[in-house]
Amino acid sequence: MYAIIKSGGKQYRVKKGEKLKLEKLDTEIGKKIVFDEVLSVGEGADLKIGTPYLKDAKVEAKVIDEGKSKKIEVIKFKRRKNYKRNFGHRQQYSLVEITNISVKKAPAKKVPAKKAAAKKEEK
Repeated sequence: MYAIIKSGGKQYRVKKGEKLKLEKLDTEIGKKIVFDEVLSVGEGADLKIGTPYLKDAKVEAKVIDEGKSKKIEVIKFKRRKNYKRNFGHRQQYSLVEITNISVKKAPAKKVPAKKAAAKKEEK
């Protein structure tokens, strides 16, 4: 079973036991985190899609590590003007491991039996 969650303005497809790099989360290493913004859960014919989120679904994860990703070099220049600027950016990330994907099953709605309306006789 897999789930599609939203974190940091991006969507991720996750499975139980999977490790994932997310944009830096405001939690400590070793703490558990719960994602409530679940877009869909299931697999095959059992797929449930939210509008936009599923109310009874949640994905639990554990923060394993934090760090910085590979450096992206940016060069800015203007030709023939002796102007050149070189700088870079390293995005911070949190490494999380998905521990559980849970969906509460909604109880089946009971449909009350309709009573036949008594016919009125006209005189």
